[in-house]
Amino acid sequence: MDTSLRQPTGIRWLDDALLLGIMAVLAGCGLIYEYLLSHYAGRILGALEAAIYTMIGLMIVSMGLGAFAARKIRCAFTGFAVLELAVALCGSLAIIITAAVIGFGHVLPQTIADTFNLPPDMLPEGGLIDTFQTLSRYLPYVWGVILGLMIGMEIPLIARVRQSLSEAHLIHNAGTIYGADYIGAGIGAAIWVLTMLALDIQLAAALTASFNLLAGFVFIFRFWHQIRHVRLLLAGHILASGVLMILAIHGPSWEQGFNNLLYKDKVVYHQATRFQQLTFTERLRGEGLAPVYSLYINGRLQFASDDEHIYHSFLVHPVLAASARQNKVLIIGGGDGLALRDVLKWQPEKVTLMDLDADMVTLFRGDNPAMPEKLKQQLTQLNVNALQDPRLELITDDAFNGVDDLLKRGDKFDAIIVDLPDPSHPDLNKLYSDFFYRKLANLLSADGAIGIQSTSPYHAKKAFISIGKTLGSAGFNVNQYHHNVPSFGEWGWTLGTLKGRDGQQRLTQLEQLPVDDHWLTTGLVRASFEFPANFYDGSEDIKINTLGTQHIYMYHRAAWGEAQGMNLF
Repeated sequence: MDTSLRQPTGIRWLDDALLLGIMAVLAGCGLIYEYLLSHYAGRILGALEAAIYTMIGLMIVSMGLGAFAARKIRCAFTGFAVLELAVALCGSLAIIITAAVIGFGHVLPQTIADTFNLPPDMLPEGGLIDTFQTLSRYLPYVWGVILGLMIGMEIPLIARVRQSLSEAHLIHNAGTIYGADYIGAGIGAAIWVLTMLALDIQLAAALTASFNLLAGFVFIFRFWHQIRHVRLLLAGHILASGVLMILAIHGPSWEQGFNNLLYKDKVVYHQATRFQQLTFTERLRGEGLAPVYSLYINGRLQFASDDEHIYHSFLVHPVLAASARQNKVLIIGGGDGLALRDVLKWQPEKVTLMDLDADMVTLFRGDNPAMPEKLKQQLTQLNVNALQDPRLELITDDAFNGVDDLLKRGDKFDAIIVDLPDPSHPDLNKLYSDFFYRKLANLLSADGAIGIQSTSPYHAKKAFISIGKTLGSAGFNVNQYHHNVPSFGEWGWTLGTLKGRDGQQRLTQLEQLPVDDHWLTTGLVRASFEFPANFYDGSEDIKINTLGTQHIYMYHRAAWGEAQGMNLF
């Protein structure tokens, strides 16, 4: 031990508190980096939970390797100062570099075609270009490994610094440092949930990196004489501060610009909410035709204004036509107000709409001043201001728990429409479970009907059939139907009743729809229940999605992963 570093007891206690405080801050930053990269990887790959589990596993292993590698660093003081500079730069640049690489890969085929004047049918999309595009989606994991290696070095280096400053062996050195690490990580998790989920992801990365840099500054100024090349390191920290400031101010718009390259139409507005990334695009068609506006949630198409009426007509009208009454209707999901618009055509007395994302509802209600006025007008025209209707009861809650409050109130509904996103990750899987459907059965009048959007019977056949079997296991008489929606392709829905005739039998009796719809006819409704002769072959092997299993999620994940040519782990 270098006795020249020994200090008076009071100063040593202050230094010790400073080091433990730095360790707690860095632990919080490390955990936030895990969440940031997992969140971004989930958006890219469309499998949020798989991304989270993979990222955490990779970073933990990398941290272990980093802890071993820290033994090779001769000067703990210098090594720690360099480390925080490197972590700050990597942490702040990881998202924007990944977005740039993915965006470049997406436009590369068209750029090559334009450069060499190739016709559209000769667009270079296979081979090395396809490999590059696929591999670029996994860049967040590469950053996770790099950051994990560096974060893993922090505890061993801090431990060596503390040991160097102590006159005697620190019996509880490791325990004390790990205690600060765990507490800091817990605080970091709370900050992520309470504040950073609603921030732009690039801004969140820059803010997190600033704490790494601040820790480096404090460490440099306090241990100036123990750090080699200290002036060079200070200059590096100052330059990095400028980089972080630029990234905090301009990074979100740059990142969004790279992300916009992934959309074939012009991006006119985007917003990150606590739960999802909302992106609106506009496609001008000319010849007096109205522009087409599309909504993407986490990069996946939610609707296009030129054909959403097809989807919503099939979602709403067969269900309400199969119900004995249409006085009280429950819509689960549907925060865009488009299903509500069609429900209101039936002149109900009351409609209860339950959606998790209040910010999305605000956008489609026209109450967000940040949204461009033209887009605001288009969206409210699209849903005919349905979200302003006095008959609407709006509930902002997670549907799985929110329906319990409706049960406690003793509510009964003549019809229930479930307009939720596809079961693309486990959080949504429970909303396609037998347990959830039994809850809905207790809310439905005996002569009512329920309708559920049920993904594509063409691309995700097993998931589609599993939804029908799961609803049947909850006590419903089940029929499934399908129709082509140009933006999505072949799409499917599930219709359920509790007593008497099933939904298809009830609809067969209709000579015409009780409401006017410029697309749907009774002939289209009857035809939608027809499937190819062999469609349900082997359906006995498809499992019911009981609560606690992930059957529908796994069916959906496997099907869409194959359709997109991706292995989602």
